[in-house]
Amino acid sequence: MATVEKMPMLQEGYETLTADLKRLKAERPTIVDAIEEARAHGDLSENAEYHAAKERQGQIEASISDIEDKLSRAQIIDPRDLSGDKVVFGATVTLLDENDKPVTYQIVGQTEANAKTGRISYNSPLGRALIGRRVDDEVEVSVPAGERYYVVSKLAFV
Repeated sequence: MATVEKMPMLQEGYETLTADLKRLKAERPTIVDAIEEARAHGDLSENAEYHAAKERQGQIEASISDIEDKLSRAQIIDPRDLSGDKVVFGATVTLLDENDKPVTYQIVGQTEANAKTGRISYNSPLGRALIGRRVDDEVEVSVPAGERYYVVSKLAFV
């Protein structure tokens, strides 16, 4: 029997997924109505509205299934309950790049990651390279743009 891999996420990420699921489920009746209306137009083989509505229905059902799977495997982690001197999921890490320019990231789950807002997935190349590191550790990471070098300058659990 396969083991179910837990999916770590912050409370905020869990709430976002729950809201997305609720929105998608609320859209279901609208799509069913659109399919029925398109069916009433006759020949389905050349009915663009029918095919578009059926495609949207498939997308919604796939998204609902995916979100329900993620929520069922969710392991909610509150970074404020964490401590220590190593980078772990939920930690906020300040790095110094090659030019001693600071950059700060929080290690989050895949569904919450957004590099523009300073949140990177624990599965990303940089996230994997940071896990387990301590302040003053050097980190080398391969990214599509090439090799990057950082020094961990600060670690916080907020």
